[in-house]
Amino acid sequence: MRGRVVSPGETPASMGNIANIITVVRILLAPVFVWLMVLDGGELGVWRWVAGFLFILSITTDSVDGFLARRNNLVTDFGKLVDPIADKILVGAALVALSIVGELWWWVTIVILVREFGITIFRFLMLRDHVIPAGFLGKLKTVVQSVAVSFALVPLWTVLGDWVLWVNWVLMGAALVLTVVSGVQYLWDAWRVTRAARKAG
Repeated sequence: MRGRVVSPGETPASMGNIANIITVVRILLAPVFVWLMVLDGGELGVWRWVAGFLFILSITTDSVDGFLARRNNLVTDFGKLVDPIADKILVGAALVALSIVGELWWWVTIVILVREFGITIFRFLMLRDHVIPAGFLGKLKTVVQSVAVSFALVPLWTVLGDWVLWVNWVLMGAALVLTVVSGVQYLWDAWRVTRAARKAG
């Protein structure tokens, strides 16, 4: 834990630096907004709004910790490992909460969770041999997932009308398709890289 926590520099950064602290806090907030969703009981009351805005606040900190880590040279192996996992935990927790209150089919939640954590495990296994970076579809998937879940959590339809529900379903459908397609693409890219490496000896 020794090293720089906030200040920029070239000396080793502490594993407990500000960027990593924000990442860990993001993970700890996941059960909080799930609890708020259950506390609301699907009534779309004040706690539901609080849960929705807490998710948005949590998911937007992803760019904050990344910015701080790059600007102040606080990038650590711990941060590289935990940061993408934090996003998956947040999105996964939100999907589970939506399914618990009956607003999202469980099969959609299961498909997305299996893809996200399955690819994460696969990526760690591949790290022993090759690094397969996330492609454009993978990055687009992350953005669309965050937007879709944010719209689903915040009950804007109670204020703006039922047409918002159609927007929600279109966004969630796009997130589901991109999740599956980007997962298939990642496996295909991994197979090609592995095959090329084997041919090269």
